[in-house]
Amino acid sequence: MRIALIGYGEVGRILAEDLGAAGHRLQAHDLKLAGAGASVAPLRAHAAAHGVVLADTQAEAVRGAELVVSAVTASQAVAVAEACAAGLAPGAFFLDFNSASPGAKIQAAQWVNAAGGRYVEGAVMTSVPPYRLKVPLLLGGPDAAALKPLLDTLGFAARVHSEQLGVASATKMCRSVMIKGLEAMVIESFTAARHHGVEDAVIASLQETFPGIDWEKQASYFFQRVIEHGRRRSEEVREVAVTVREAGLVPHSAAGTAERQAHIADLADAGVFGTRGEPGFARSADWRVEADRILAAVNKDKA
Repeated sequence: MRIALIGYGEVGRILAEDLGAAGHRLQAHDLKLAGAGASVAPLRAHAAAHGVVLADTQAEAVRGAELVVSAVTASQAVAVAEACAAGLAPGAFFLDFNSASPGAKIQAAQWVNAAGGRYVEGAVMTSVPPYRLKVPLLLGGPDAAALKPLLDTLGFAARVHSEQLGVASATKMCRSVMIKGLEAMVIESFTAARHHGVEDAVIASLQETFPGIDWEKQASYFFQRVIEHGRRRSEEVREVAVTVREAGLVPHSAAGTAERQAHIADLADAGVFGTRGEPGFARSADWRVEADRILAAVNKDKA
């Protein structure tokens, strides 16, 4: 099968590895590939190693593809659908993996369907790396049921959630109020506790209240993921805030979570946690190491 991957970040590369290993023909586009920075060479090398043909534009990347998977940052979901529409083959499936609000998914679908494609929203319900192709995936839209057998053949773990566009995304977005919010709260709570020297007491209390969670291990994982992907996460949570507003509510929690995620992303871009792209970046096994780096950076700014 000819498959186009729009977005060649972490998710795009994982899909390339698994789908390429199964013998499918892959073509891809990523906005970063137009640059010449140090982060571009590894992407090109990865594509070459897995037989992925890189295209200069989104429309070129999707040309002739039977399935298009859009996995970009949340803020680009509608723009990518618009850009891809010009190159879509009639009847091609467009699977939107992006963490965007229900309203954004509906707008994206209008571009794809008007061009003769078949838009299906995909709500990725947990972190992709541990599951890879088997990550739990909710499908939504009138063409979701038609796409599912194809995804089953490819090895995805997808299920049809609703024939109505926006329902699958609303499920993911409302869940993200909790999941991304918990990440932000742990980073804020544990870093502040580290400053005051009460982290062990805080963790002991949490362990007593929620004995099913290994808070030490969970905290290190949360710090790692936000340091590495805080920018993408902050954009996702801004879409979560839009989803909350669509319900008529003020997104107090989502707005704060987006700011915390973005703040950690700013620190990561400034090199506080090491050099992005190097093997040791965001890989500390102890959250305390990263918390100390955060504290040193913010206190340096205050001084």
